[in-house]
Amino acid sequence: MKAVVAALIALSAAPLGGARAQSWTPYRIPESGTSVDIPSSVFTEVAGQPDGYGRQFRTSDGRADLTVQAVPNQGLPPAEFLARKNPPSGIVYRRIAPNFFVVSSIKRDKIWYDRCNFSRRYVHCVLINYPAVEKRQWDPLVTRISHSLRAD
Repeated sequence: MKAVVAALIALSAAPLGGARAQSWTPYRIPESGTSVDIPSSVFTEVAGQPDGYGRQFRTSDGRADLTVQAVPNQGLPPAEFLARKNPPSGIVYRRIAPNFFVVSSIKRDKIWYDRCNFSRRYVHCVLINYPAVEKRQWDPLVTRISHSLRAD
């Protein structure tokens, strides 16, 4: 039975491939100058609008989603901005710097990953949720998305 479950997990993650194997498309929020590379062969559906500016995307099977968002910067340092968002307790990874933060944890069998870069006028964020059992397959994609987040 464990072998069958492992095979199903591998099959469900197989379309991810590596970061290099994906079709990447730049996504830009014109109002804020936020830009990020999106694996368009993975996030194939538009899923809605977040607060502020941006777009939400999801996989065709709904197992993962990506939000690209920009909100006005109210002059808060990253640590205070994060604290006001009331993140869930039990954050597994947290890095807070003078001009960005990254947090990640697991909630209901999904990894959630948030990165926000701070510029003078906006806070530019990517928020990604994906199955925890697929962590190794998602790691290269999450890394590329996160590292590509920029502001004009």
